[in-house]
Amino acid sequence: MADALKTRLCDLLGCEYPIIQTAMGWVADPRLVAATCNAGGFGFLAGATIPPAEMEQAIIATRALTDRPFGVNFHMYQPNAAEIVELVVKHGLRAVSYSRSPGKAMIARLKDNGVVCIPTVGALKHAVKAVELGADAVTVQGGEGGGHTGSVPTSILLPQVVDALDVPVVAAGGFKDGRGLVAALAWGADGIAMGTRFLMTRDSPVPAETLARYVAARDPAAIIVSRAIDGMPQRMIGNELLNELERAGNLKRLLLALKSGLAYRKLSGLGVGQMLKTALGMRSGGLTAAQTLMAANAPMVIQKAMVEGRPAEGVLPSGQIAGAIDSLLSCHELIDGIVREARERLAALGARNLRISPNEALACSAGRNRGAVSKACRSL
Repeated sequence: MADALKTRLCDLLGCEYPIIQTAMGWVADPRLVAATCNAGGFGFLAGATIPPAEMEQAIIATRALTDRPFGVNFHMYQPNAAEIVELVVKHGLRAVSYSRSPGKAMIARLKDNGVVCIPTVGALKHAVKAVELGADAVTVQGGEGGGHTGSVPTSILLPQVVDALDVPVVAAGGFKDGRGLVAALAWGADGIAMGTRFLMTRDSPVPAETLARYVAARDPAAIIVSRAIDGMPQRMIGNELLNELERAGNLKRLLLALKSGLAYRKLSGLGVGQMLKTALGMRSGGLTAAQTLMAANAPMVIQKAMVEGRPAEGVLPSGQIAGAIDSLLSCHELIDGIVREARERLAALGARNLRISPNEALACSAGRNRGAVSKACRSL
């Protein structure tokens, strides 16, 4: 019986299981990425919120913790995007992930050096366009996903994209366990990508005070989509800051954006010209002037919660799946559990069509079969 968990995504990324840890800003650090990769998944470092010099140190630190392949995430419109691309090429990384505003020249540079390009999209038309521009695979995030998200649920969006593309498709938005992985495979995906579930692990760098807010978010319906932070729909756990901004007028939001922009400039070391270049790049990506200005809010207010451990003063990007997670596992425990449960569910489904028990079907998938069971296994 062929192993259903060995998909095209595993071959493309060089990982053992088709499970991706997404690149959450301030969260996807060397420790989390290495822990994911060492457990058999594939991790992406967050490269959109730190300067290239720190990015290179993060790559080197990750290499010291794992000998498995990993990737880097960045925005094509950020002013140091070309430097990030060169770091990826220099260090021979396996893959990059990115979102809007892809650049053809950068994609060509990456692909010419054997780097796998996997953009994240939230609409069918964007998935098709991404492949036209050279994407090797596409991560499709449904509306259940955390951070910036769309309105179409994964269950509707994913099959549409799978039917439209020939490249591997990765499902994101609403996944946490082996049942979800099997569901994604049934829809035609080649794997799953998870952010919130990896954020909520013991290998996550998120401070305990902030993690406690995630564990306490027991109602998926209360993990809402708001435009109050940067003018774009973003799914978050409700907290004091978000409630305040939801009640505030546009002027207060823009004043916060100006303050955040100055703080981000100081943190990143960007000059005024570079900041303006970033803003123009975001405008070309379809954002309004107000959205472009407010975009400075996101990285700085997220930092307050994810780095400084002040969840009441920052924002808590989260998928709705946080409401169904009540424990903090290690990455190894998480991925082992997902794989074990997925195999059990696949075996149970296969057993329904055979005169053998689920345990015997599970033995088939593990190659532990004898006699009559072996004959049944060959029909799976």
